[in-house]
Amino acid sequence: MKSKACLALALSLLLISAAVIARAEPLDDTIQALMAKRKIPGLSLAVFKDGAIVKAQGYGVRDLATKAPVTVDTLFQAGSDSKAVAAMGALYLVEQKKLTLDGNVNDLLRTWKVPDNHFTAGHPVTLRQLLSHTAGTTVHGFRGYLGGAPIPTVVQILNGTPPANSAPVWVVSEPGSAWSYSGGGYVIAQQLMMDVSGQAFPDFMQDHVLRPLGMNASTFAQPLPEPLIPRAATGHWTGNRALPTWWNVYPEMAPAGLWTTPSDLARFAIALQQSLAGRPHPVLSPASVKLMVTPVKNNYGLGLAIQGSGPTARFMHGGRNEGFDTMLVAYTEAGMGVAIMINANDDSKFMLRVQDAVAQAYGWPDYHPYVTPKPIPDKEPAVTEQIRQAYLAAQAGKLDQALFTPELGKALAKVIPGPVTNDLKAAGSLQSISLVERKDYPGGHRVYEYIIVCSESTAIARCSYDANGKLERFALRPE
Repeated sequence: MKSKACLALALSLLLISAAVIARAEPLDDTIQALMAKRKIPGLSLAVFKDGAIVKAQGYGVRDLATKAPVTVDTLFQAGSDSKAVAAMGALYLVEQKKLTLDGNVNDLLRTWKVPDNHFTAGHPVTLRQLLSHTAGTTVHGFRGYLGGAPIPTVVQILNGTPPANSAPVWVVSEPGSAWSYSGGGYVIAQQLMMDVSGQAFPDFMQDHVLRPLGMNASTFAQPLPEPLIPRAATGHWTGNRALPTWWNVYPEMAPAGLWTTPSDLARFAIALQQSLAGRPHPVLSPASVKLMVTPVKNNYGLGLAIQGSGPTARFMHGGRNEGFDTMLVAYTEAGMGVAIMINANDDSKFMLRVQDAVAQAYGWPDYHPYVTPKPIPDKEPAVTEQIRQAYLAAQAGKLDQALFTPELGKALAKVIPGPVTNDLKAAGSLQSISLVERKDYPGGHRVYEYIIVCSESTAIARCSYDANGKLERFALRPE
């Protein structure tokens, strides 16, 4: 009887495995086709459901020169997904009574202080505001530093002094009054966590967040430690141009410094999902976990963006460092999600299309695939014709400076003729251009979005005019 039960169990497991394989193969084909179309060197993903990783796989290569394959153990830079993990570290310190969410951070900062000004008078910056991008602080993101270049201290980054390559972090609006994305705010949080813990940031995060979560492949160490270098992917800019030193160094660790794998990001998300379902969390109390996924302003909680409600509610974050893009999406109730990482910078909605493929394959509850924008009535054909002529001129290596603001004209002159012209020629002959969106903004600014169909590819053009009728933005992304 026992042997029959074992045989039945083995047979059922075999059938389940076969079903998973059958479902996974079309997904693999879709991902590989998308990668080939968008020229993505390498991708790694982890799909999770009901508390477990159900698919982890690498595609393509870590490095175009060596052709070393991407595996589930390949390390990628997480970019701004670092913020979500760092926020958990900050909340751990709140629970340890070393930090407070709503007190003046200057009361606990020792190495550096937030500069006082008329915005902070009576409205001091708090940790809750830093983690939710409502502190009114500056500096959206960071470029990082080439390997071997001088690396600034955290204080030099905050002050914007050499060798830092970013502006100083200031408060430029009343703290708590509005949402404004600020990597600079997370650097303040990084210094705060170092000051109160007495540890280097990578060591603190390893001891109190990464190791307890089982994120054993991950590190905030910058530069990347020598033993981990053989596992790291090389970053690539648009056009598959490898970064000169394979990847940049990010001393701005809390906002951008995490090296990780999709499987480790999945473990981070699963632990949050399970806590929300009533199970113990390895790092935080249920109340702190709930804070992370509760919007403060603009559908952003503490370290995470929030979308949907009820069974379709989900938390997420996207990330971009030089040469790397990341996406993490997880349902708060349904227990599903995916982490996707690539060693490229892509502006074609590639990551969303991979997410769509995963959603379809694994039956996400509110799956709505990305749809190409549809043309709308064009009441300004003269503007459309001007955009068409500008596109054709750029494709021919020519530039009419009279169409553009001096700033945009100067920037375009560096790439036309040049790489932009080469990309437009590769797109083939222009077939059609259709308006898909038209909006007015304060100050007389007008934004137009067009779908441009060429013989070899399709692109979306987003064009912005200033109050003087000059093009102040002309951006193209593959569709």
